[in-house]
Amino acid sequence: MHSYIAGFNLNLIKTLKTQSTLLALLCLFLLSSCASNYHLINPGTLNYQSGSSDKSVSMDYKYNLLTGRYAKRETKSNIRLIAVKITNNSGRDLHFGKDIKLTYGNGSDVVLVDNAQVFDATKQHPAIYLLYMLLTPANFTTTSNGMQTSSVPVGYALGPGITAGNMIVASSANGKYKEELLKYDMAGTVIKNGATVYGLAGINASGFEGIKVKVME
Repeated sequence: MHSYIAGFNLNLIKTLKTQSTLLALLCLFLLSSCASNYHLINPGTLNYQSGSSDKSVSMDYKYNLLTGRYAKRETKSNIRLIAVKITNNSGRDLHFGKDIKLTYGNGSDVVLVDNAQVFDATKQHPAIYLLYMLLTPANFTTTSNGMQTSSVPVGYALGPGITAGNMIVASSANGKYKEELLKYDMAGTVIKNGATVYGLAGINASGFEGIKVKVME
């Protein structure tokens, strides 16, 4: 009798350990696949460490602005979002993209990407989180000697709960991201003489090459 109880307890412990391990792995997967929040960049508050000047116009810039899923999608799309700080002391008003251009160290032009295109390429897709609904039928069960001893339908909380939570987070983050891209869009910006302007610009690049400012005659 004692050996039967000991065997029963041992099997139950092994089963619970297996269930706990599977649940822990599931939680780890869910956490690594969750939607990302968007952290405001605020170009005017950044610490710029790279820059150049040309014809009394100075330009500082900064890479590595995005985090989480936005950063991953930025890399996959071969687009880099940069923050720029431009000070115009040229004696005349200048248009970014026309009078002011960005170049690489070898003199080739930096290809600018419209901020709306940057958003479309790097935004999160809330609908993908509907896949979490597949967790709805999941049950947490314990067995002993091949017999089920208990079953808890955890999927009814996991599936809809995780799906709704991630979709809300992704949609809210996308809204903040899009709003900031529009607010600091440099396309066509007129930089008055004596003014300093902060903005966000997308460039077609896969790496982090040095950038210089070039003032057109």
